[in-house]
Amino acid sequence: MPNMNYYTRRTLTLFLTMLFVVILTFSVFRIIPGNPALTILGVEATDEQIAMLAAKLGTDRPLFDQFIDWISGIALLDFGESLRFSEPVLELIGARLPVTITLAVLAMTITVGIGIPLGILAARTKGKAIDMAVSIGTQIGLAVPSFWMGIILILIFGLSLKWVTVSTYIPWSESPLLALRSLLLPAIALAIPQIAIVVRYLRTTMLEQLNLDYVRTARSKGLPEKSIHYRHVLKNALLPVITIIGIHFGELLAGSLVIEQVFTLPGFGSLLITAIGNRDYPLVQGLVLIIAFTVIMINFIVDLSYRWLDPQIRLK
Repeated sequence: MPNMNYYTRRTLTLFLTMLFVVILTFSVFRIIPGNPALTILGVEATDEQIAMLAAKLGTDRPLFDQFIDWISGIALLDFGESLRFSEPVLELIGARLPVTITLAVLAMTITVGIGIPLGILAARTKGKAIDMAVSIGTQIGLAVPSFWMGIILILIFGLSLKWVTVSTYIPWSESPLLALRSLLLPAIALAIPQIAIVVRYLRTTMLEQLNLDYVRTARSKGLPEKSIHYRHVLKNALLPVITIIGIHFGELLAGSLVIEQVFTLPGFGSLLITAIGNRDYPLVQGLVLIIAFTVIMINFIVDLSYRWLDPQIRLK
């Protein structure tokens, strides 16, 4: 293992993590007490109906055989059939995936685009009025939940100012520009708490870097403060911040499920609630796996980005 290439180790870790998630997802739905078919159909179901559904779900077979069939299906991109919609799970997820992923990516773009400049500004103006204003803003951003922020944005920009139309999602196939516009407010609502986290974390790490010996050496050599901040301090301070961003992307996906309900967006949120409400286990399992795989891939990309920022980094 020590002699293995960095990228090889990270790729192996990626596949092992995905395998663990698959096993965990399968196990959780199998260790729930009771008969899954009876849970779905209810106590008024006949023995024949329960037996037919158990055969359809495969729960009447040995546990090992169920796992082999399920993981084989996943390898072939077959997540089973939804009990509620009678359609392949992957097709249902694929129809909702663009909304949720676009919302999360747009929120992360806003987070990075606003959070990093504000973090730099707060660090460079430590103790001044701008720093205090940014600090107050981040405290408010952390204190207000995303869904409540979404309601406030709807009241201000949708109902009072009427700058945007709320409760109307425009598909990308009809108009990419209008689709992006309909996702802007929910993305901002999702991004505000994340912006606060990035700003506070980047400010702290930059101030820590400014107190290190290499900064004093650079100053003694007469390097301009702007060059010290942007060419040296910022690059080192961004390493832990990128880790935080990668971790919090999972929170954005989870938060988007709630925000989608506030803005009535046809994403994973409504689909997951429908699946849970109808005890559609194949669909719930498929959604959990896709969300987990997405988060794992994002963190994998974050790990690889370390080499771009600092080629000397080695994980031992």
